[in-house]
Amino acid sequence: MNETNGGPQDIFYSPSPDYPRPTFVRGKGIYLWDDEGNKYLDASSGPATCNIGHSNPRVLRAMQAQAEKLCFSFTSTARNVPNIEFSKQLTQLAGPGFERALFVSGGSLAVDMAIKFCRQYRYATGETSRTKLISCLPSYHGMTLGCLAVSGDPIFDEIYSDMITSASKIEPFYHYRRPEDLSDTEYALSCAKNLERQILKEKENSVLAFIIEPVGGSSTGAISPPEVYFKEIRRICNQYGVFLIYDEVLSGSGRTGTFLTHHQWKNAQPDIVVLAKGLGAGYYPLGAMLTSAALVDEITHLTGFNYAHTYNANPLACAVGLAVLEEFSENNILNNVCKQGKYLRQQLVNLQNQSSIIGDVRGTGLLLAIEFVANKESNEPFPIEFDVTERFKKIALSYGLLIYGRRSNNGKFGEHVLVTPPLNSTEEEIDLIIDKLKLTLDELEQKIIKFESV
Repeated sequence: MNETNGGPQDIFYSPSPDYPRPTFVRGKGIYLWDDEGNKYLDASSGPATCNIGHSNPRVLRAMQAQAEKLCFSFTSTARNVPNIEFSKQLTQLAGPGFERALFVSGGSLAVDMAIKFCRQYRYATGETSRTKLISCLPSYHGMTLGCLAVSGDPIFDEIYSDMITSASKIEPFYHYRRPEDLSDTEYALSCAKNLERQILKEKENSVLAFIIEPVGGSSTGAISPPEVYFKEIRRICNQYGVFLIYDEVLSGSGRTGTFLTHHQWKNAQPDIVVLAKGLGAGYYPLGAMLTSAALVDEITHLTGFNYAHTYNANPLACAVGLAVLEEFSENNILNNVCKQGKYLRQQLVNLQNQSSIIGDVRGTGLLLAIEFVANKESNEPFPIEFDVTERFKKIALSYGLLIYGRRSNNGKFGEHVLVTPPLNSTEEEIDLIIDKLKLTLDELEQKIIKFESV
């Protein structure tokens, strides 16, 4: 594309002449239509954002009603009613220990705020030596410089490491390629010990926080560690005075079957939770940092947490978020996630059993992934030059299926795509997704045969 002026956002991206990007003009429920009239089934929720589908009437009404009253209010100088109402409803859903919510306009800003909050608290309470962060490799936490510092992908480090202080990285729980001599529990505890070893490697009382995705996103392909892992990292953080942050930008807001993923466990609650994506469900940019009243009240008394962005707690954003929560409660969406997530997972396992290239199906609720392998016996990944993820996405698009995946860490930790349909998807819609995945896999396997014969 040679545009003299303007042009679509993707002109900034690496050229992908083999992957056509449709121009969408309309959406309804799980479907999207492009400017040529082609219809697409959105199995990615855009990705993992449009949790209640497109053109939801309740949300659209709330947007219009709020826009007619008040679109903007700057939080440093005034309060607004949607902020107050949304904060109350969200923290009630989050439960004890998350009585306070700070709103921003996306996941990266929410992660950045969480890191700053931890630092401000330790600074205000006299522990000024605590500056170091620990995260996992692989992982993904956003695109600000602060978020890139904790994201686990050496490609980012190569470019930005001279500009930022990168977090220490530890090996995560990666069940698909775990050592054969360890049971699931032994492996989970061994992975958790990686955190303790890293804390001990650092200067005493220097570690500020450990940030982790409870269920992974595109960088890990929905890695889902067990409860015992999170109980152990909670114990370790308690022992060494380290803040525990759960990055639930993708996994939160109901996608795993509970509103927050840690609601599925006991004694593994974090100090801070970060939400975005499904929180605004794609209708308005919205992110949040949740933490306890005790922490917020203390820091407010000592120094205040006086960091603001222009669109913090925007009234229109908060009105949208409140409408999304109302849609959740009135339509029992969490029950649907559990029911349809179980059904979708079984259908994906059926595909795995029929396919020569699906090595693993994993995830929780409607945050699932399939990993591609060249050899199912050895779990050997495909050669980098074959670019299996991009090939799969292109074929899926030709069948009118939108699926999301990207190669991170140069494919070192495998290649996978996420299967993340809207949380209100029906069994019939999931059957359609499976049908299109089957067509895509069949065509891809034929291309693999031709590739290997060259």
